[in-house]
Amino acid sequence: MYNLSAKEFLSKISEGLKNPITEKDVFSDKIEIAYLKRIDNIFEKGIHYYLDPKAPEDSKEASVFFRKDSFGTELNFRAKKVVSQFEDLKISISAISKLAEMDTNRKFPKFSTNDNPEKVADEFRKLLYPKFTTIRRDFLKSLIYKLAEHNILVFEFVETTNRKEKANVDGFFLKPNVIVIKRYQSFRREIFTLAHELAHFLLEKEEIEILNYEVMADKHLSSIERWCNDFAYYFLVGEYGEIIKKLDAATASNDYHFDLIKSISDNTHLSQIALFTRLLFQNQISLFNYKNVKNDLEEKFKKSQEEKQREKEIQKENGKKQRGSIAKPISSPLFVSTIQAAFYEGIINEYDVCKKLNIKPEKLNSFIQ
Repeated sequence: MYNLSAKEFLSKISEGLKNPITEKDVFSDKIEIAYLKRIDNIFEKGIHYYLDPKAPEDSKEASVFFRKDSFGTELNFRAKKVVSQFEDLKISISAISKLAEMDTNRKFPKFSTNDNPEKVADEFRKLLYPKFTTIRRDFLKSLIYKLAEHNILVFEFVETTNRKEKANVDGFFLKPNVIVIKRYQSFRREIFTLAHELAHFLLEKEEIEILNYEVMADKHLSSIERWCNDFAYYFLVGEYGEIIKKLDAATASNDYHFDLIKSISDNTHLSQIALFTRLLFQNQISLFNYKNVKNDLEEKFKKSQEEKQREKEIQKENGKKQRGSIAKPISSPLFVSTIQAAFYEGIINEYDVCKKLNIKPEKLNSFIQ
């Protein structure tokens, strides 16, 4: 699953040790508990996993890494671990749902790249697009809730700032109904990622990837990625798409339509660079002008981030405490209701509820009545 050589594996579990762990230490009939703990620090499966006499499954049902040979991004170790953790969770939820006799069947037909992504997006806007709000986190939350109503389970994962290796992935879709998105400073990026992975769900094509705006205008993208990008754009842009189509070429003489693009961005949660990328794809801006616009937007973003950092440093100098709590991921109501149903049916206990929902025991009563 991780495609690690024995040498790479030993290097990872020996990190920080004066005397590295050898093959003989771990690939033999007996293994010290200290080494086993080091192994689990890498894979985070729980010690019981390694004590199970049953060999791990390498079937297509067990993991997307056995179902697919390659992905849109060359995944690092952390990304593979995140995917593995959510696959374990997906399998657990599936078993719980069956025991609780919950309906988890797909409610939408399967589409193909032969279907018009604009028409499909218009159709699903009527079903899934939430009430618009300018507060992007609230909009993202509402969209996650809408998907939950139709048996689509969305998870958001958060990377801690002190983690050495960050998962090089924006999102992924796992059959039959799980979408996972990464928390970013920009909720616009998350919203687009969710819409893109929704498209993968509709096509029933699994993928794990980083969404790069620079390649979204590449007309040599695979038919699947092009369809998913187009669906995400049309799903989010809505009626503003017709305004975009009718625009004259964006040039310095019309200030690249900056004011209009910003207004549309504010009213769709599509980033300005995503909208300019669409103009590039539709040949409504030259590559030269696109690069100028992109550099300008990136410079403004950089200055904004630097200003925020300066404000933090000033607050620190003035003795104001910084908020150090880890951002909490948005919970899908479908996930919460599944865990609640399992508890009421006696399938899991209070400890399991707290563990699954990542809540403290004192918060339990707010989830189970």
